[in-house]
Amino acid sequence: MKIVAIAGSIAEASYNRQLVAYIASHFAELADIQPLSIQDVPVFDEDLDIADYPAVQALADQIEAADGVILATPEHNHTLAPAMKNVIEWLSNQVHPFANKPTLIVGASYYTQGSSRAQLSLRQILEAPGVGALVMPSDEFLLADVQTAFDAQGNLSDPGTQKFLGTVMGKFVQWVNVLAAMKPTPDAPAWQAEDLTASHPTDTTIPVPMDADDWVEQGAAKTHAASGHDYVQLDRGLLTVDQLNWFLNTFPLEATYMDENNQFVYYNHFRDHDDMLAPRYPAQVGDAAAMCHPKRAQDHVKQVLHMLRSGKTDRFAMPVPGNQVNAKWIMHYYQAMHDGDQHYRGVNEWVLDIWPIVADYLKQTGQQLVPVPGAKVDAVSGASQSATAPAKPDADTGASAASEPPAAPAKPAPDADTGASAK
Repeated sequence: MKIVAIAGSIAEASYNRQLVAYIASHFAELADIQPLSIQDVPVFDEDLDIADYPAVQALADQIEAADGVILATPEHNHTLAPAMKNVIEWLSNQVHPFANKPTLIVGASYYTQGSSRAQLSLRQILEAPGVGALVMPSDEFLLADVQTAFDAQGNLSDPGTQKFLGTVMGKFVQWVNVLAAMKPTPDAPAWQAEDLTASHPTDTTIPVPMDADDWVEQGAAKTHAASGHDYVQLDRGLLTVDQLNWFLNTFPLEATYMDENNQFVYYNHFRDHDDMLAPRYPAQVGDAAAMCHPKRAQDHVKQVLHMLRSGKTDRFAMPVPGNQVNAKWIMHYYQAMHDGDQHYRGVNEWVLDIWPIVADYLKQTGQQLVPVPGAKVDAVSGASQSATAPAKPDADTGASAASEPPAAPAKPAPDADTGASAK
């Protein structure tokens, strides 16, 4: 993987260039990280031709060829430095190398805010039309009190800061890989454009980092969400939040809500992880779909979501492999949800063991299950049987499967069996 890194300063001594150099040297095992200079970039003038300025053209070409970009911004007067803004002006006029480019923002500052306001300003610029970068929607790396942050050898002196930067870089490499995997090829089927990164916020998206373990709590605080004895008016009912939780948590099935942005926003948490049919962890709520599925399963997840989003089917069903074990027959159902105007609003997935229902029916009626001679066994039910449907989904892609429990408080990474809601 090739990543280019740019410090937004032309000062002779720049702490942000020092930060870029540290990133390039200490994370070489994650990617080939090449620092780029902006020292020779002239002041932007839209009447000038970029072809007459080799330094600008070379910068554009190197960004275009890279898999991702890291931008390190200082903070000047509560915003980004003029040198960084000048570069972006050049690279959003006649050429647009940032378009759809995975981008990470970091920054160093003399003061305790650690370039937070400059980073916010830079994020808004990068997401503007004509720039169009795909800025990682996750942790920010804000290096405060930078004058004492590095030791004599140019290394970050605080172990906690080193560790956190390593976490951010790991997530960025994952972000680059996820976006590369979802990029459709020419003449690719429509389902390949299904975005599992939840990078297209909707009118119901809560502006909270998706990978936050306390996403629910942060989101509730930001939206002033109802809780406890507060009442919620539903389509045909009036319940307190407590009553609504009691009601949902006594359903004889595991329910998951993936919204239209493919972000996992809810599950009825009435069983612990190890007791669930499709295990998930509370800290996974808020994650994008891509963070909940192994890479090998993502094409199948895209197929299912695209069929539901496009209206090719309203419901998709599939059994879990190994259902004959321990007298269980576990089914995953995926139901498209729509609002009052019939706009697609996400997926309701429910998982249940239907064997107790079948067994009770057989007991009550005195009947038995017997094989039908010559009958063809259908490995998957639902929409995938259609001749026009995509390749059958992998039965391991159910949205709720999860990995082995991690050491607290880390969030589990999906394993090879992670399913379509993988929560």
